[in-house]
Amino acid sequence: MARSHIYIGLSVIACALSAVAASRPQRADASLPVSPTVAMPGSPTIPDSDAIADILNTPVPDSTLAVPLLQRTLISDVDSDSLAAAVMPAGIDTPARSLIRREKVDLDNVVKFSAKDSMIMEGRNSAYMYGDAKLDYGDMKLEAEKVSMNMANSNVYAVGLPDSTGELIGTPVFTDKSGEYESETMSYNFKSQRGFITNVVTEQGEGYLTGGRTKKMENGEYFLQNGRYSTCNDHDHPHFYFQLTKAKVKPKSNIVTGPAYMVLAGLPLPLAVPFGYFPFSEKYSSGIIFPTFGDDYNRGFYLSNGGYYFAINDNIDLALTGEIYTKGSWGLTAQSSYVKRYKYNGSFNISYLTTIYGEKGNPDYSKQTNFQVLWNHSQDSKANPNMSLSASVNFTSSGYSRNDLNSYYSPSFTENTKSSTVNMTYRFPNSKWSLSTTANIAQRTSDSTLTVSFPNLTASMSQIYPFKRKRAVGKERWYEKIKLSYSGQFQNSLTAKQDVFFQKSLVKDWRNGARHSVPISATFSVFKYLNLTPSLQINDRMYTNKVRRQWDPNASAEVCDTTYGFYNVWDFQGSLSLDTKIYGFFQPMKFLGDKVKMIRHVLTPTISFSGNPDFGSPFFGYYGKYHYMNSQGEMVERQYSMFPNAVFGVPGTGRSGSVSLSLANNLEMKVKSDADSTGEKKISLIENFTVSQSYNFAADSMNWSNINTSLMLRLVKNFNLNLNATWDVYTYQLSPTGTPVRVNVPRWKAGKGLGRLSSTGTSFSYTFNNNTFKRGKDKDKNKDKNRRRRGSDDDDFDEDYDEEGDNFAGNNDRRRRRGSDDDSVEMGADGYMDWSVPWNLTFNYSVNYGYGTFNKKKMEYDGRITQNLSFSGNIQPTKNWNFGFSASYNFDTHKLAYMNCNISRDLHCFTMTASFVPVGPYKSYNFHISVKSSMLSDLKYDKRSSYSNGITWY
Repeated sequence: MARSHIYIGLSVIACALSAVAASRPQRADASLPVSPTVAMPGSPTIPDSDAIADILNTPVPDSTLAVPLLQRTLISDVDSDSLAAAVMPAGIDTPARSLIRREKVDLDNVVKFSAKDSMIMEGRNSAYMYGDAKLDYGDMKLEAEKVSMNMANSNVYAVGLPDSTGELIGTPVFTDKSGEYESETMSYNFKSQRGFITNVVTEQGEGYLTGGRTKKMENGEYFLQNGRYSTCNDHDHPHFYFQLTKAKVKPKSNIVTGPAYMVLAGLPLPLAVPFGYFPFSEKYSSGIIFPTFGDDYNRGFYLSNGGYYFAINDNIDLALTGEIYTKGSWGLTAQSSYVKRYKYNGSFNISYLTTIYGEKGNPDYSKQTNFQVLWNHSQDSKANPNMSLSASVNFTSSGYSRNDLNSYYSPSFTENTKSSTVNMTYRFPNSKWSLSTTANIAQRTSDSTLTVSFPNLTASMSQIYPFKRKRAVGKERWYEKIKLSYSGQFQNSLTAKQDVFFQKSLVKDWRNGARHSVPISATFSVFKYLNLTPSLQINDRMYTNKVRRQWDPNASAEVCDTTYGFYNVWDFQGSLSLDTKIYGFFQPMKFLGDKVKMIRHVLTPTISFSGNPDFGSPFFGYYGKYHYMNSQGEMVERQYSMFPNAVFGVPGTGRSGSVSLSLANNLEMKVKSDADSTGEKKISLIENFTVSQSYNFAADSMNWSNINTSLMLRLVKNFNLNLNATWDVYTYQLSPTGTPVRVNVPRWKAGKGLGRLSSTGTSFSYTFNNNTFKRGKDKDKNKDKNRRRRGSDDDDFDEDYDEEGDNFAGNNDRRRRRGSDDDSVEMGADGYMDWSVPWNLTFNYSVNYGYGTFNKKKMEYDGRITQNLSFSGNIQPTKNWNFGFSASYNFDTHKLAYMNCNISRDLHCFTMTASFVPVGPYKSYNFHISVKSSMLSDLKYDKRSSYSNGITWY
């Protein structure tokens, strides 16, 4: 009884103290702990209020203190730039708060929250946050302009607020393990992990999913009504979308929908499905490749590029696709890419195509079978320093490009020649030796001629000094300057038409042979300024057949006899050359100005003597002779080569003992320049101009050789003009049969000058763009404009950066990921619109001059000029429009031989292209519009014509 009276007394005293405390002004007592409902980063650990209530063990009715506490627990506005955790204000009487019985907070993790503008906290574990509110709970994060939180039942409600213009800002962004979700309003329970969301926006796969009313489940799945799915990132007004009546979303896995239909530019289309399935996969996986459809004028309707993709492993894949036409044509394709990091990488493409034109039984019926093999392989230089393998194979049958749909608007459509090369090289470690093998295939599609050269083996030894002492003492001796190298080749080749290529005999039709070359030389300094270089070249050729010819008078025809065996054909040539350099400096005259400081002329004369015996003599056995009777009844002797089809040829006939003179010139000018740090710069006037000619003392006629000249001019920084020419020094006369014959009468003796131009030619290419005619800073400015036009990631980074701090500005606006205006115009520094238009124009030109037909009146060959011109260009008038073309010009017909034009338009989430060939025999067009996303790549429209129908649609 005594104890019960004591407890009752203590309770009365506690109630009295509480009443007195409630009637007095509230003040902070630092001696008593504050018991907040949440914990923030860096905040001190404070005992739970339930522990204090248990100590007092006296329940206090809520009604006695509910109103005073609610009035006095309002937290004043927090500093606007504060992002720190909430702290209890000094105006709260913590002893009174400690007497309130709290509802137990049933959470598994600590809740961390902050707000930029203000926070209001109430009793019973409630809080309201305004201004960029952030809330973290375990793996879940929530950001919004306004967040209300009830810790007692773990409910959170988030919503955006209108700004001064009425625009809704700070809409909720929810993030968990399944991804990031944007919405207008959100109510969520932390404990059950369920919630309701309105107007949710989330990225799934390559597209964006929006939903009117959405329910989130604890397993991460979503159920939504009146949703839509689109790859357009303008969520409020997408250019197209699939309207979903209802859908179930499994994040990062798939979307399963009920009835759905397509909406384009806000207009519903009659493209509906009873249900839909959108799979997503972030993993490398196999799958079906859906075909494209269309129609071809000659082959009918078709399905193409459909098949299956095999994700074999991380190093190699395989795609098997096919195409089929309603008129019987079909094709198969196998594509694969492979890679081994730091080792090698490559790809191959094998295609087989059967093309049928016309109806079977009709005269115009035809059936063609074509194939294509593409292979590219490259090896990392660090993979094996001693061995390398490279391949570039482009092998097609002659009609493949004309029948492949993808070749109509490709440069390969006009290619007349194709080449393929596979090369492997091995360099022996710590050695001068290397070994390589090569396989070459050359095709001429105009007449289906095929040249195959395989195998080609090459063994080479780099330059060595065989007589050089390992331990040199004193001056270098003359024989130590002797150097030599070695090169050995084996080649096996065949040239034939494609249809009979495999019918050729390996022994009789294939041309094969080997060659060994050993050059030996040394260079000595003579009289200080002269360089004397003796050299000897030894060549040996090995062949497996020899041809002997004789005249059959009965048949009046030449008879050939081919013998097979092993035959050596060798030759040698010795030479001795002497060269030096002569410098000349010229001071320009004063009336030319003081800009030019000096002109330098470098003359390099070279005189050489060379000689070799007559390898056409019977002693060597490389040539044979026979006599025959011509049409005039005269006996004529004819000399022929016993190795007419030899791979490496045969030595020439006739002795040679010639002296050659060569003059090389270089002309440079030094001028004053403010741009150069030295105040001077060199300008090349003539990079090189060389004239050479030789005289053969051993020949019985035609002792003078033609005059050879070469010119090289450096016109601009990255452009050189090279021009080579040959000048004929002899005259021509007519033979008894009326054919022109070169005779032993030099032109200067006939009064026709020193020489006549017989051949010359040059080729060059150059690209003009909007930087070509600009200098210095203007070029740099234009590069920056082009980079901004392309929209680099760095530019996006700069636009979002907040210069006042280390944070990023406009978080809520960026989180919405609204689509920008793609047609916006750049503004210059002066405030005016920047109309910079990127463009480029490339020219490829070649011109050659040679002998044409013989003019019997002038007794000279008329000159003939052949020219080739091709050009291509591109212009981008706006950020989204692009125009391009490529063409070639025929100077004989004075018409465009071929032209291909391309127009493309970036339609935000769509892309549109149009290609057409307006001239030539392959007139055609192609129009294509499709969704950019690869997941919806089959959502497209194609319209094309066939080049073979020759319609004049333009």
